[in-house]
Formats: sequence, structure tokens, C-alpha cells
Amino acid sequence: MTAIGKLLRPRSVAVVGASADPTRTGGRPVGYLQRHGFAGEIWPVNPRAAEISGLRCFPDVASLPGAPDVGIVLVGPDRAEAAVRDLAARGAAAAIVLAGGFAETGGEGVSRQAALRAAAGGMRLLGPNTIGLVNLADGIVLSASGALEVGDLPRGRISLVSQSGGILGAVLSRGAARGIGYARLVSTGNEADLDIADLLDHLAGDEATDVVALYLEGLRRPDAFRAAARRAVAAGKRIVAFKVGRSEAGASAAISHTGALSGEDRMYEALFRQLGIIRAERFSDLLDIPAALAAGRRARGRRVAVLTSTGGAGALLADAFGLAGFELPPPDPATAARLAAVTGEAAVANPLDLTLAGLKPEVMRGTMQALLDGPEYDALAVVVGSSSLAQPRLAADAIAACMAGSDKPVIAFVSPHAPAVLAALNGGGIPAVTEPESAAAVLGALARPAPMGAPAATPAAAPPAGLPSGPLDEAEAKALFARFGIPSVREVAAPDPAAAGAAAAELGGTVVLKALSRHLAHKSEAGGVKLGLAPGDVAAEAAAMLARVEAATGRVPDGLLVQEQLRGGVEVILGLVRDEAIGTAVLLGLGGVMAEVLADTSLRLLPIGRADAEAMVAELRGRRLLDGFRGAPAADVPALVDAVLRFAAMAGALGPRLREAEINPLFVLPRGQGVRAADGLAVLAE
Repeated sequence: MTAIGKLLRPRSVAVVGASADPTRTGGRPVGYLQRHGFAGEIWPVNPRAAEISGLRCFPDVASLPGAPDVGIVLVGPDRAEAAVRDLAARGAAAAIVLAGGFAETGGEGVSRQAALRAAAGGMRLLGPNTIGLVNLADGIVLSASGALEVGDLPRGRISLVSQSGGILGAVLSRGAARGIGYARLVSTGNEADLDIADLLDHLAGDEATDVVALYLEGLRRPDAFRAAARRAVAAGKRIVAFKVGRSEAGASAAISHTGALSGEDRMYEALFRQLGIIRAERFSDLLDIPAALAAGRRARGRRVAVLTSTGGAGALLADAFGLAGFELPPPDPATAARLAAVTGEAAVANPLDLTLAGLKPEVMRGTMQALLDGPEYDALAVVVGSSSLAQPRLAADAIAACMAGSDKPVIAFVSPHAPAVLAALNGGGIPAVTEPESAAAVLGALARPAPMGAPAATPAAAPPAGLPSGPLDEAEAKALFARFGIPSVREVAAPDPAAAGAAAAELGGTVVLKALSRHLAHKSEAGGVKLGLAPGDVAAEAAAMLARVEAATGRVPDGLLVQEQLRGGVEVILGLVRDEAIGTAVLLGLGGVMAEVLADTSLRLLPIGRADAEAMVAELRGRRLLDGFRGAPAADVPALVDAVLRFAAMAGALGPRLREAEINPLFVLPRGQGVRAADGLAVLAE
């Protein structure tokens, strides 16, 4: 058995710093182990006690009768290092350090945590600053959480890994109140050693776990997390994550538009999407969605029937489902006929209100069965109204009976405040929620296709030789993009106004004039861009432009750039996003000068494959512009997909050397005509 396996399912536990007072933190773990039926050895360690809770107490770790599988360290931060060192010397597989006062406090705490990790040696360490773990599947509690004072903790097929100890207790106690059962719950705390990726990797092969819920504050090892998530998905586990820190206030500013359009939370969103992780938008979803997934049913589509006995609650559900992109079609003629036979009323509406038909068991069962059998529906949502307070089993029994004859999911929306009814439904395997938005979130998770694993990524190209370093000017940046297969508009670099005029005459037609500088990222803001110029006007405008830019920036441009002015096509932005904590991503969105205003973008973390690039295009709200809007020709979407892949290949080939890169706008021309980079920037490290 691995060290993590022994941590979760130990045969012997040493409780270092155990207290004989069960009301103190140090007194809880021994009592919890006994109360929840731990069948292994419990060895309290306290030099001032001979016995705790009827168990022999040992004066120190060295006196233990054997090497414990796990040691719970309950002493303060000043003594924790010595306790961990003693456990490692005794041969323990793992230690759990509950004390805070380490890296989370900064300064000396960081050094104290490093010393703690060093003291563990080859022994695995959970924490510090953790509340421990709860293994309900095997009746093993290695925690001091007050949430364990709850009398009845139902078991289930959901496991939780949380970077917050308090959240572990909140999920455990709230879940118990809702009738939601758990298998294993682990708080990773400061993650001096074991982190969320380690635990997720272990749960990928855990026979007691079908669904993994994650409470995330950040990722210490994103690559390991990705690998663990893919193993879990390949093993058939579903993953639901709630990520805190969604504010964009802390997003770092970059010189490109891409920096403003992305941000840490957008990167996590992309990561979750690519790994097949369902994101819980609200904290309550972290309870409701895993519970519904653990019930084992999936919706084959997004058509839902709503059955209610109160019009108001039915309308709430209909609104929530509609806003979440679900359809509520009326019953087809065959289903309507079955419903009419049961209710005695013409059934043509969805939501279907049973108020007039009466809440009789046979009516409830008959209508539910007819709706579940209807081929026009993929799922059923049932309002459990105030009548459930007087008849608590009416809806539950009817739903259970109908679910036995159908594999479609049924969701119960408990409209009144009825905790016992909610718990009974969830405990019976019927997903039950108390908010209409939660019903929509749950059904959205059930209608989401199971992830298919990691897509094939485009192989990275070899980096070209002879590249410059630092910020590139626009011409140099587009030359770099062209080396990776992304073509540019026709253009000529000119050293002075006279040469610019000659270049315009050579290009012919209407042209664009730009100031050319390695130090001018946003040329239009400094007066360094002029559109729609006739060739004869370029020389004079070039002289004026050089003066404007110098006055605005205090720096003379290096030269001028004369470009053909494209007509038609759709402008998009293609950019690179680097996040030191998560990785590198490619951003695609509607572009041009309105890129930051529209903020219509999609992100994917490297490496990406063709399916990723196609999905990025499909996710844009402005996708209709690419398809041909109001008579405009359809754009060359295949060429855009190729450009995304080539841009990603460039990022992969250059690696950390490519600090920033952006094409804005990239013109997507009519179908068959390809794409053209009309502006761009790049920054290369040494």
C-alpha cells in the first residue's frame, strides 16, 4: 500500500499531543476515532498522562509499540517540527500537522514550514494548517473538525479534496443536513508536501469514489494536477471544482490587449474546460452537482419537462432553465393524450401544473411516468411544494417509483423550507435542491457529455535560429509569425517619409501608414496610424506622423510601415497568455480596436489540438460574423483554425523565450482566401 493509501486507510494511528480533555482540540481525534468505529490501533502520545479514553498513553513517539501508519500532530508550531522528525525516525508512513503559524503567515513561517518538510524526510506530510481527513467509507476519522459532532454522517460515493480545512467541515456538515453522503474528505492545508494533485491522483484509482469535488485556492503543481485529472477522467470519475479568487482586480497588466482580455480566473476556466472538469459557479453547487452526478444518471440533451403543483415555483424553474439554455417544449400529442387520461385535463403546457388534478399518488406517478416516457424530454424537474410538509413521502415515493422504469434524470426542487424532505430525497438517490438556479446548474452538469480524454496536440515545431531579443517592432513581429506559417498583409518598411511615399506608389491603391518602433505597442494612441491614404498623400502624412509620435512619446520612431489596406474579412485577435502558476494559453477573440470593449474571447492552455482550435472558434459569441452575417460572405474558418494551431506551435517551439505575442487584427478573409496579419507585437527574452 502506498503512503497515501496508508494515510487514508491506516491500521495504526499515533496521536501526538493527545489531551484527556475531549472539549479541547487535542482531545477530539481520539474520541472521534473511537466514536466512528476505527478498528485499528490508537496510540495517544502525552508524557503527562498514563491513559486517555481508556487507552494506554505513551510518553513519546520512540516508546510506541510499532511504526504507526499515520501520526496526527496536535502540538503547536514551535513543537511540530520535533514531532514530525520523531515520527519519521519511528518509520511512520505519513503525518498530519494541524497547527497553523507556517507559510500562511509569511516571513518566519515560510522558513518554519521548510524546516518541517525537511524533518519529514521520506515520510509524507499532510498540512500543516490542515483540519485533517475524514474517511467515512471505512469509518476512519483523522481530524479535529467540530463538524464531526454531527450525529449522523451519511456515506456516499463522493470524495472531497479541499485546500481549506474550514470548507471541509462546512461541506461535511451541510452535506449531512441535505442527506448527501461522502466517501473521503481531505484538507491539504498549506501543502508543504502532499497537495491537491497528489490526492486527486490517488482518488483516480479509489474504488469507493465515483465523483471528486475540489475546493481550490490555487495550484502548486499545475502539470501534476493536469495529469491527475486526466487519469481520474480516464477511470470514469467526474470532477467538480469550486475555485475562489475570481476577481480580475489582481490580473497583471501586459503591453498587449491579450493581457487585459485574460486573467487568472479565465486561465482556470480554460484549464477546467480542457480537462473535463465541471466548474461549480456557486458554493452550493459544490454540494448539489456532485450529489446529482453520484446518482449515476445523465441527460442525453437539454429538453426538460417541469411538473409542479404551484404556478409560481414552476415559473421560477422555467426561468432558470431558460436562462441556462434549456428548452421546455410542450408535450407532443401522444404524451399529451397520456397526461389527459391521468389528470382529466388537456395537457398542453410545460410547466405542467397539477393543482386542478389534485395531488394524489396515482396522479403524481402517472404524470411523471408519462413525461419520462415522452421522447420529447431528456429530463424531468419536479416541484416539491408545501404539501410535502403534510405528506412528506408523496413526491419522494412517486419519483422513486417512476425512476425505476426510466434512465432519465429527475431533479426535485423543494420549494418550502423542508430540511427533512430535502434530506430524504437526496438520501434516496433523488437529487434535490432548494434554489431554481441550483436545479439548472445540476441539470447542466448532467447534460454535459462525459469528457473524452486529452485531445491530440499539434507537435511543436523547432525554434528558428537567429531571432532578436526584446520587444520587436511590428514588421519584425509579423516576420516571426510568417516563419510559423501565418501570412501578413503586403507591406514595406521605410526609413523616412520619401521612402514611405515611394513604397505606397509601389503597393498601389489605398494604403495604411504606421509609425514603426520597438517601443510603441499601441501606435494609434500616439497618433501613429493613418488609414485610407492615397499614395500621393503618404509622404506628407509620414512627416506629420513622425512629429506627432515624437511629441506624444518623447521618442522618434525608428521608421515607417506602409501596408495595403484590406477590404472585407472579419477582424479577430490571436494572443499569447502566460501565467507562471498555471501555464501558457492561446487566446482567440473578435479583434481590431474594439477587442477590449467586446471582450468576446476563448482560451485554451497549451498544448492544443485541432479539436481545441475548432472549439475556440465555435465558442465566440460573434461566430455569426464568421459564418456570413446579413449577406456578407462566409469567412475562411478552416484557415483561422490553422492559424490558431500555428500560433500555438510557435508558442510551444519558442517556450519561455516568447514572453508576449499578439496579432490584432488578424483578417479572416472570405472562404478560400485565408488569413492575413495586419498588426502584431512580440517580446522575446534573451
